[in-house]
Amino acid sequence: MMKAFVVDKYQKKGALRLAEMPEPDPRDDDVLVEIYAAAVNLLDAKVRDGEFKPILPYRPPFILGHDVAGIVVRVGSKVRGFKPGDEVYARPRDGRIGTFAQSIAMNEADVALKPKNLSMEEAASIPLVGLTAWQVLVEKAKLRKGQKVFIQAGSGGVGTFAIQLAKHLGATVATTASAASTDLVKSLGADIVVDYKKDDFENVLQGYDVILNSQDAKTLAKSLRVLKPGGKLISISGPPDSDFARKQGLNIVLRLIVGLLSRGIRRKAKRAGVDYSFLFMWAQGDQLGKITSLIESGAVRPVVDRVFPFEQTNEALAYVGTGRAKGKVVIKVR
Repeated sequence: MMKAFVVDKYQKKGALRLAEMPEPDPRDDDVLVEIYAAAVNLLDAKVRDGEFKPILPYRPPFILGHDVAGIVVRVGSKVRGFKPGDEVYARPRDGRIGTFAQSIAMNEADVALKPKNLSMEEAASIPLVGLTAWQVLVEKAKLRKGQKVFIQAGSGGVGTFAIQLAKHLGATVATTASAASTDLVKSLGADIVVDYKKDDFENVLQGYDVILNSQDAKTLAKSLRVLKPGGKLISISGPPDSDFARKQGLNIVLRLIVGLLSRGIRRKAKRAGVDYSFLFMWAQGDQLGKITSLIESGAVRPVVDRVFPFEQTNEALAYVGTGRAKGKVVIKVR
């Protein structure tokens, strides 16, 4: 048996229960990992609140948690890339999450070797936000040297990573932050910082190639005015589009609903001559391996706001919910 934090029922701001759960049994292509640290993401709160029920149907009781760093203790018969004793990190795939626990079994395709220059806590802070930034900027936007990118909420988990990655790719980077976070985002490489409490970004920025939108619908609509014709607006906070619905294998009714959700913004984007798309990051060990190289070379560094002990997982979740964290919030499991 192992200790784990469990969602007993979908409930807004509901507390997770510390429970004794059976230790996972690895499949043939799984690695069993002893968890040393896990990070807390806004996604955890949204899953717990039931916001993703239609597209990620977890049946309570289930273990929450999407980011992990730890040591491989056992491997399935078909595993070739890892061996017991390897220090690894991962964002386990949807349907198989559960990092707020002492152990997890994950498909080896989702896992990468941990950067050698990071502690377990620092490494756990990376996978979900690192993969999100990589998939937006490298895979979807194909961001190139000399382009201009606007990354919203620069001091948040995704923002702190995305600024560094965009800078590494040779882009000019603008972001929004409060006065208190300006020094942090500049130290990560932001060229232009808009104090969102004083200025409207759409009055300050124009002619951008790419925008990473992580905020609400109002911010999304304003973002269209900042892009140049042919620019790309990529949102990680919704609304989902039909391409996403197809990839998730949703049924026809849900596909129609998803299409309707994004119809307004897609229409506005078309009128403005720009491209709108939604990205829901996916688990990808190969991409995470490339991120390991960036971290080991010093191109990107983790930004960790606070580390909570395992017993205080609920407090860590509440802290992330305040939206005040600079960078990531991590749980030390062992």
